[in-house]
Amino acid sequence: MNDNIDLSKVLQELNSDLNYGLTKEEVDKRLKEYGYNLVEEKKESNLIKFLKKFVSFSSIMLEIIIILYFIFGRYIDASLVLSLLFINVLISFIHEEKANKALELLKEKLQIQARVLREGQWKLIESKYLVPGDIIRLRAGDISPADCIIVSDDTLDVDQSVLTGESLTVEKKKGQIVYSGSIIRRGEANCIVYKTGRNTYFGRTVELVSTARPKLHIEEITNKVIFTLLLIVLIFGGLTLLLSFLYVHNLEFILSTVLPLVISLLLFAIPVALPAMITVTLAVGSMELSKKGALITRLSAIEDAATMTTLCSDKTGTLTYNKLSITDIKGLGNYKKEDVILYGTLASQESNNDPIDMAFINKAKEININKDDYKILEFKPFDPSTRRTEAKVLYKDKVFYVSKGAVNIIFNDLCKINIPEEVSKIVEDFASRGYRTLAVAINNNNKWEPVGLVALYDIPRKDTPELIKKLKDLGIKVKMLTGDSLPIAKEIGKEIGLDYNKAVSGNELRELLKSNPDKARKLINESEIFAEIYPEDKYYIVKNLQEEKEIVGMTGDGVNDSPSLKQAEVGIAVYNATDVAKSAASVVLTVEGLQGIVDLVTIGRSVYQRVVTWILTKINKTIEIAIFVLSVFLFTTIFYHNPLYILSSTDVLLFFFIIDFQTIALSVDNERGSQYPEKWNILKLVKYAGTMGIFTFSEMALLLYIALNIFKINNLHLLHSFFFIAITYFGLLMPYVFREKDRFYKSKPSKSFLISTIAGLIIASLISLFGFGIVVPINIYYYLFVVLYSLFFIFLVNDNIKILLKRFGIGRA
Repeated sequence: MNDNIDLSKVLQELNSDLNYGLTKEEVDKRLKEYGYNLVEEKKESNLIKFLKKFVSFSSIMLEIIIILYFIFGRYIDASLVLSLLFINVLISFIHEEKANKALELLKEKLQIQARVLREGQWKLIESKYLVPGDIIRLRAGDISPADCIIVSDDTLDVDQSVLTGESLTVEKKKGQIVYSGSIIRRGEANCIVYKTGRNTYFGRTVELVSTARPKLHIEEITNKVIFTLLLIVLIFGGLTLLLSFLYVHNLEFILSTVLPLVISLLLFAIPVALPAMITVTLAVGSMELSKKGALITRLSAIEDAATMTTLCSDKTGTLTYNKLSITDIKGLGNYKKEDVILYGTLASQESNNDPIDMAFINKAKEININKDDYKILEFKPFDPSTRRTEAKVLYKDKVFYVSKGAVNIIFNDLCKINIPEEVSKIVEDFASRGYRTLAVAINNNNKWEPVGLVALYDIPRKDTPELIKKLKDLGIKVKMLTGDSLPIAKEIGKEIGLDYNKAVSGNELRELLKSNPDKARKLINESEIFAEIYPEDKYYIVKNLQEEKEIVGMTGDGVNDSPSLKQAEVGIAVYNATDVAKSAASVVLTVEGLQGIVDLVTIGRSVYQRVVTWILTKINKTIEIAIFVLSVFLFTTIFYHNPLYILSSTDVLLFFFIIDFQTIALSVDNERGSQYPEKWNILKLVKYAGTMGIFTFSEMALLLYIALNIFKINNLHLLHSFFFIAITYFGLLMPYVFREKDRFYKSKPSKSFLISTIAGLIIASLISLFGFGIVVPINIYYYLFVVLYSLFFIFLVNDNIKILLKRFGIGRA
């Protein structure tokens, strides 16, 4: 890996003007020649993906049933299950593809941006449009979008660990290559794009969005619960087969009827739809959020947002407009206001698009300051460790240095003098008005001296107080973290609705963390405003809050915010964040302000509730159907030596197919999110679903008694049809009880959820009334009785039981 390149040879090859960049015509020509700056992944064909669905666990179970049916000559049943298999695979494939397309669209929306010089103008473009020969500017926090060579007399500290595995940063100078995917840790420089896409040395594209769906916390716990249910069904199923061998003495009947039924019920108990349902739910939630200005880079962030209890928000650009303007200027000594702006502007760089730099540049234009005769020889951008910028300037054969930065840094560290009382008063006056003070200094004769002070004002966003109130109403504590002084932070906190009496400075906090960690932790928990905060302080604030059992959301924008963004459960990169901050975050805001975070919380909680509804319904249905059917078989076999199975395997599989549509539709249902942060209380959910399951089990048992003793149904196939319509109505309508914490009619279901339910009920009704395969038709009176019985118990009895259980502390979380 040779980092040194013959720059003159490369410039000749690429034929690019370092001061003008490429023309539009040349860019179009090179895009055709080299293609987009992307490395296309080798993707499986849709046919292969579709065929793979036939070797999934659920498909193999269905295939075993089909083989058994064919062996014993039940060709109609075999054809029916075969049709169900194809339809099931097709539904699963279509919805998985929809989810994948949604995630691909998300990746398209969140691309690495590049500052590129074209036709003499600096522009911000998506990195995929870069071509060899483009002049780009890399600075701290950027991820190199292509293999490029440094062409300016600057030095970059580059982190290549993601490419080489080496953790130490590498210093890169003029003529050396910066590889695609490298992280710029320090410095800034102009570079020429050398290789793009597949032609880069490592042949990989940097992506900010992870399409891998991590296993959710609730999913892990739920799978343990459902595994227990599956074990119960497995034991019941094993006993059913054993007793069949002991009492039935008909091997063909056992293998062609009992075994497929047990397999069908086992398949029903397995949460085969859970991964697909959650993937679709998360993808739909992500797309919904992307339209509202919050891009999800890790799908688990939606679940985390539902549980978030504390938000630590950066001030700039989130709580304020991030449009800094210079509102006041004070010259010191013999220096005038114009001198302060001139030297401050010389210590700024337009191509960086930094808000403070732009405030000086705009002010210089406003008061007509001409800096054409000044030439910048060297520029050191803002560094969080030095907290200032610096430039080496040439003016009429004379070289001097200028710098701008925090007042204490300029006076104490740079000029080596104490802050005069006059300056302190100016700073206090600015702070009382909510202004931030910067100092400007000059080094003429190997000695730094202060030139003057400027007041910068970043106006709080008009909607910030309202949005902070919304977050607090949602049960989330809001804390503001800023590098501004304590008086400024208090003033802004007061304007946006935070308690300015609960404010702490970074110095006080750092001292306490060393001397009295317990007191520091208490102060962190109680404070709403944190002033004079360094990026590294944010990490300790987040960590201490987590030790107090808080689920923390953290906003950030800079390269040094990465540790705190990674540490927080919900790392949020603000709209103008660096690439490094975006890659560390789980959410990237594409709009200014807190609205994206409010939407993230409300949609996250809604998504969480959809998953909870599925879990409750699954546990309830497993008890109601699988355990009930096998219990009846075991009871009648043991006590009457006359085994009764109230459903056939075909009935179970038909039901399985009908509810599939509703399960997927649940992923876009209009679930109401909680008013307060969600808490993982799986025991409470199981208790609730299990209790409701006992009631529905009892209702099924009562229905069986009515069918056998009042209606005197002694035809087994008719009994199957009778219970097929019952389990379908219960299966499709009980989710309406579970989806709402209050009365079932308190919230409106989504159109697709409603349509899938109605479609399922119509299909089941037609099958029951007219027959289908081995499902024989039942008379209209039996049908109407079952429908009315189901509606009565679901919406009157069970919905009231739900309300009653809620009063005893048993209900959904």
